[in-house]
Amino acid sequence: MWTDGVDGVFAVLAVMTGIFTIVTTEILPICLLTSIAADFSITEGTAGLTMTMPGLLAAVSAPLVTVSTAAVDRRKMLCALVLLLTLANILAAAAPAYWVVVISRVLVGITIGGFWSIGAGLAARLVPPEAVPRATSVIFAAVPLGSVLGVPMGTFIGDFTGWRTAFVVMAVLSGGVFVALMVALPPLPPVDVTRLSVLRGALGSSRTALSVTFLVVLAHFGAYTYVRPFLEQVTQVDAGMITLLLLAYGAAGVIGNFAAGAMIAHRLRPTFTTSTAMIAGATILLPALGSWDIGAAALLMIWGVAYGAVPVCSQTWFAKSAPEAPEAASVLFTGSFQATIGIGALQIMKGQG
Repeated sequence: MWTDGVDGVFAVLAVMTGIFTIVTTEILPICLLTSIAADFSITEGTAGLTMTMPGLLAAVSAPLVTVSTAAVDRRKMLCALVLLLTLANILAAAAPAYWVVVISRVLVGITIGGFWSIGAGLAARLVPPEAVPRATSVIFAAVPLGSVLGVPMGTFIGDFTGWRTAFVVMAVLSGGVFVALMVALPPLPPVDVTRLSVLRGALGSSRTALSVTFLVVLAHFGAYTYVRPFLEQVTQVDAGMITLLLLAYGAAGVIGNFAAGAMIAHRLRPTFTTSTAMIAGATILLPALGSWDIGAAALLMIWGVAYGAVPVCSQTWFAKSAPEAPEAASVLFTGSFQATIGIGALQIMKGQG
């Protein structure tokens, strides 16, 4: 089923807003970690569970949620998952003890796994075939936008009104997304029911995409973990300049996302190969050129453009590897991506320790 014209645009934007809200909620503790730790009198390493848990749980819940709800209308599932996200944010905001925050992050992980697995591959059901690459890039623009808008917003709110208020804002935003999904999405009955046998088949045809995605995202997080310390100690710029550089990095990611979306229909592998080469080149050159402000800024922009292309390239590769099972392909994409994010977040916590 396709939704034509303006309705299709609104449907795609509703899904994109849902992923933006999820991404922002997932990474929000990065900028609130110190405040959360101080409020509950725990170490930052313990507070870091709020980052590691959602990604790892999402990797597990992606196949479990998708398979166990295979017969449920996908519109209803997306709405239910966003309500679960709203509950998670309310729990975090009102948490009287740290264990309540942990429970809220478990709910976030379940939401991520289910929503991404269903929503990431919906473009083909919402717009005509010729618009699918562009619609996919719009949906995945939510990932860099979460970094560009979500983290600075969380930092600003947390600094001025406290970390709990940031989760209140996310709860309100989640409620708005629920309304948007209810209004904008058409009924989406299951087309290709995702069973374990279907997942196994999709895994067999997607092994290369799985391996490449895991390695690229792991390499990215392995280096990105130390960007802020690098800018502080090697480039020697102040906190304000670091914020501007990271905002520029995120904005470059949005550009890379849409640039990749325009090219992947006919040049998927060259686009993905180019983006990975750019990430490798930027990170290799950073120690040599990053001691200069201009050199660091230029390399971060290149890195941002390159990494912005990764999610849309990866999801499209999975979809093309298993065209007969698009939702199963999205499950594998979500599982591999989120597992790697969880491992990367764990490395961040070790690096801070």
